[in-house]
Amino acid sequence: MNAVMLVSGRLTNFVDACYIVAGLLFILALAGLAKFESSKRGNAFGILGMIIAVIASIVWLVALPHYHPVALVLLFVPMLIGAGIGIWKATKVEMTGMPELIAQLHSFVGLAAVLIGFNAFMEDGAAASAFQRSEIWIGVFIGALTFTGSIVAWGKLSGKIASKPLAIPGRNWINLAIVVAIIGCGVWFSNVDGPIAWLPLAILTGLSLFLGFHLVAAIGGADMPVVISMLNSYSGWAAAFSGFSLHISVLTITGALVGFSGAILSFIMCRAMNRSFVSVILGGFGDAPMVAADGPQGEIHETTAADLAGQLADASSVIVAPGYGMAVAQAQYPVAELAKRLREQGVEVRFAIHPVAGRLPGHMNVLLAEAHVPYDIVMEMDEINDDFADTDIVLVIGANDTVNPAAMDPGTPISGMPVLHVWEGRQVVVFKRSMKPGYAGVENPLFFKDNTQMLFGDAKASVDAINAALPVPAAAH
Repeated sequence: MNAVMLVSGRLTNFVDACYIVAGLLFILALAGLAKFESSKRGNAFGILGMIIAVIASIVWLVALPHYHPVALVLLFVPMLIGAGIGIWKATKVEMTGMPELIAQLHSFVGLAAVLIGFNAFMEDGAAASAFQRSEIWIGVFIGALTFTGSIVAWGKLSGKIASKPLAIPGRNWINLAIVVAIIGCGVWFSNVDGPIAWLPLAILTGLSLFLGFHLVAAIGGADMPVVISMLNSYSGWAAAFSGFSLHISVLTITGALVGFSGAILSFIMCRAMNRSFVSVILGGFGDAPMVAADGPQGEIHETTAADLAGQLADASSVIVAPGYGMAVAQAQYPVAELAKRLREQGVEVRFAIHPVAGRLPGHMNVLLAEAHVPYDIVMEMDEINDDFADTDIVLVIGANDTVNPAAMDPGTPISGMPVLHVWEGRQVVVFKRSMKPGYAGVENPLFFKDNTQMLFGDAKASVDAINAALPVPAAAH
C-alpha cells in the first residue's frame, strides 16, 4: 500500500510539474507572438507546451484509482480524429481564410466548454457544492455564447451572412432581459437538487446560445475584426472554467492567458478604430443608428498598367497601401517583386499597414512576410500617415474601408475610424475589380478625387502587367 501511495504521489508531482512548465511555455508563446520576428519561436513554445500538457493529462488519467484501459481508447480516438481534421483544415485554408478559420476554432472551444459543463454535472451531480455548480453554469454560459457568436462571425466574414448589423427593435432591452434570466437560472441551478436541476441548466444554455447569436449579429461587418478578438477572449474564459470543472490547472492557466490577452487586444483595437469597447462587448449597446450618406457623384479617371509603370519609374517615393483584396487576389508576390525592382532603381518604397487591413491584427504583415517584403519598409498607420503628403505615388491595392475619407465625416458606419490618409498623396492609384463599396457598405469618395486614378481588374494580373511594362534600368542591358 505504501509503495502504491509513493508511486501515486510521484505521478502527481510529475503531472503538477509538467503543468507548471506548460504554463510557462504558454506565457513565452504569447511573448514571442507579440512581434513578427519572434513569432515562429513563440509558436514553437506553444506547441511544446501543448505536447507537455497532453502527455501530463494522459499520465494523470492512467494514475486515477478507477482507471480502465478503455479510457485510453476513448481518449485517443477523438484525439486522432481531431488531429486529422485539424491537419486537413490547416493545409487547405488559404491565408486569406484565416479569420474565418479562427472563428470556427473559437466555436469548437465554446462547444467543448458546454459539453464539459454537462459532463461535470453528470459526474458530480448531487455531490457538487453550490460553488462548483456556479463554475459549471458560468462555463456553460460563456461556452454557449462563444459557440453561436463565433458561428455568426464566421458567416459574416465568409459572406454567408449579411455583414450589416441586425437591428431588432429594443435589442438592448432584449439582451438585458436575457442576461437577467441567465443569472436567475444560474442561481436556481446552483441551489436545487435532483433531476430538476437539469431544467435551469437547459434553459440557461438555450438563452446563452441565442444571446451569442444576437450579440454578434447586431454588430456590423466593419467591426468584425474586433469581434473576432473578443470571441478569442471569450473562448479563453470558457476554457478556464472548463479547467475548474475538470480540476486541470494548466487548462485554467491557459484559458486565463487567452482570456486576458484577447480582452487587451480587443481594447487596443477598439481604440485604434475609435470604437466603444463596451459597445462591442454588448452587441452595439449605446450606438446610435447610422445611415450612410448618398454616394458622391463625380468623374473617375482610369489608367493602364503601361502608363502606371512609366509613372512609377519616374517617381522618387512610393507608398503601397494593401488591403484584403490584395490577399484574395494573391497579389502579394508580384507586389513584392514590384517593390524590389523599384528599390533597385532608387525609388523609396514603403508599405502602409492599417491595423485591420487583413481583417485581423498582423494578418497583412504575415502576407507580406510570406512574399519576403523586408520588415523595415513595412510601416504601421501611425508611423506613416503624416508622410503621404510628401509621396509621389500611392498605390491602394485591394483596400477600401481602411482608406475611405468618409470616415472623417459624421453619419456613416465607419465615422471616427482612423484610416490611412492616402488621398493626401500627389498621385493615388486604386486597384479594384469594380466600383463596389467596401465591406462596410460605404461609398468611397477617394475614387472621385482629382488626384486619383482607377486601375480596374484582378490585382495580381494588374501588378504582373506593371512589372512586365516597367522599364529595365540601363545598367541591366
